[in-house]
Amino acid sequence: MNAKNPHFSHLLEINLAMLFISTSGALGRYILLSVPVTIATRAILSFGILLLYCKFKGFSLKVEDKDLPMVIFAGFLMGLHWITYFYALQMSNVAIGMLSLFTYPVWTALLEPVVLKTKFQKIHLLLGALVLCGIYFLIPDFNLENSYTIAIGMGVFSALVYAFRNLIMKPKVGKYNGSLLMSYQTGIVGVMLLPALFFTNLNEVLSQWEALVTLALLTTAIGHTLFLLSLKHFTVTTASILSSAQPVYGIIIGMIFLSEFPSWSTVFGGVLILTAVVVESVRTYR
Repeated sequence: MNAKNPHFSHLLEINLAMLFISTSGALGRYILLSVPVTIATRAILSFGILLLYCKFKGFSLKVEDKDLPMVIFAGFLMGLHWITYFYALQMSNVAIGMLSLFTYPVWTALLEPVVLKTKFQKIHLLLGALVLCGIYFLIPDFNLENSYTIAIGMGVFSALVYAFRNLIMKPKVGKYNGSLLMSYQTGIVGVMLLPALFFTNLNEVLSQWEALVTLALLTTAIGHTLFLLSLKHFTVTTASILSSAQPVYGIIIGMIFLSEFPSWSTVFGGVLILTAVVVESVRTYR
């Protein structure tokens, strides 16, 4: 069936990627280390895993000189995205942290025609607005002294950074292997945050090695590589809106493993986001 219907196969692949990436919510809440230490460890472990995989598969590790600055910049953006996202998780809960991040289809829809010179599609703006309406129902109040409000602000900023990173990486995905690109980006994040490891207790890091390895292998090395590969088959905006299923998966994982049950307003916001996913899935299929 997949051979006759490649679009359905690509939809399955991106949903699998989202399932793996969605584990970041529960893991971000579960790991009790400081955010810079968590992200540094995640990046270094992921870099090692991806580098071994590239060597095993015989992938060339060379990036052309003209592409290197953009790949390095994308790595910087990835690190900034991870840090702000994990702060959002620590200051709120899995549902708030993950759903606030998913304003990024809105930013993507607005930025893609400018960055990649693609044709502006009004439907993307409409679906992005629907996602934004979902985010509205997450905010308890607009008081900046409320940690949830600050967390949502961090999540939205993380979303903007993530959208821009995806857009600038789109032209590189067709040229380089996804695992290679993630190797460079995780390596850059690891170098950026390496000093944080010198100011932490190594025993504290080792005590949570299972969660850190899961975050590095399943969430990062496998999940993000699959997502990068999906950009070969979808526009960045389409991939962004389809990936809005991620917080739904993440909330379910949080309910199962952390007993974090979202409020009804959060559920309603999630339903709006999932509606955008279904509409875009049907639209791209047609």
